Amino acid sequence: MNRTDRLLALVLELQRKGQQRGEDLAVTFEVSTRTIYRDMQALSEAGVPIIAIQKKGYSLAEGYFLPPLRFTTEEALILALGSDFMGHNFDDQYRAAAEAAYRKIDAVLPDTLRQDVAYLSTNISFFAANPLDEKQRENVRQLRSAIAERRTVHFHYTKKRATSSETSMREVDPYSLARLANDWLLMGYCHLRQDLRVFRLGRIDHLKLLERQFQRPADFKPDWITASEQSFFGGCSRNYSRRLAVDAARARRTGYSSVVAELGETGAGAQLGIAACADAARNSTHGRKILT
Repeated sequence: MNRTDRLLALVLELQRKGQQRGEDLAVTFEVSTRTIYRDMQALSEAGVPIIAIQKKGYSLAEGYFLPPLRFTTEEALILALGSDFMGHNFDDQYRAAAEAAYRKIDAVLPDTLRQDVAYLSTNISFFAANPLDEKQRENVRQLRSAIAERRTVHFHYTKKRATSSETSMREVDPYSLARLANDWLLMGYCHLRQDLRVFRLGRIDHLKLLERQFQRPADFKPDWITASEQSFFGGCSRNYSRRLAVDAARARRTGYSSVVAELGETGAGAQLGIAACADAARNSTHGRKILT
């Protein structure tokens, strides 16, 4: 990165994150602290209102923003597609915000670039497999507010089993929300189970925000890869998942080339069907095991 690019990136970094120490900026841009000091001096001399506070770092004067940036066709297109996708997959408030944001971007594009982006965005689209209905849009809006305000939520949750369904009332501290595969998933601390749990939006009813606030653990990081795997296996416990992996490994050690597992919860536990396909030189074998 040359110095001109770094100076612009420094302003963007301060505009995005607020007050930053010189040492932290040096790590971010992989330069010495002395270089950051010289860059800040150059920005100040160029008219950028840099505020320096000893032992606290640098920040921009309140209200300072960079003038409109120039976009390439690819940059403007990805912003157009992103705002369109967000507008169609969130609640009405976020849809309006996405549309307003892109109108501002569109207003500063040169005519030729605007025409290119309009043509490409008309012919490149993203569609969710299962669009949200009005109730689910409202639930997303409330959960988004609950996460931002750190407020506990109360709802009825329906857990589907192989031959029946069970509805329970839950109070949950919502930590994270994600769109995975065909559904929205909520990750949070469930007061009923006294543990971290993942809930499918499509199974949540009668959602309401409580006045009670919570403090999310400082070291919490959403692990949506694991969450999606648990969702795939019907919400099975972590213990079942471990035992599934053990059985798959055991099947491979005995000479099977692949293992296909199907997991479904029963009243007595989890029923695991393993169909193991042997190598071409072996006969195929099918086995069934009950995990309790």
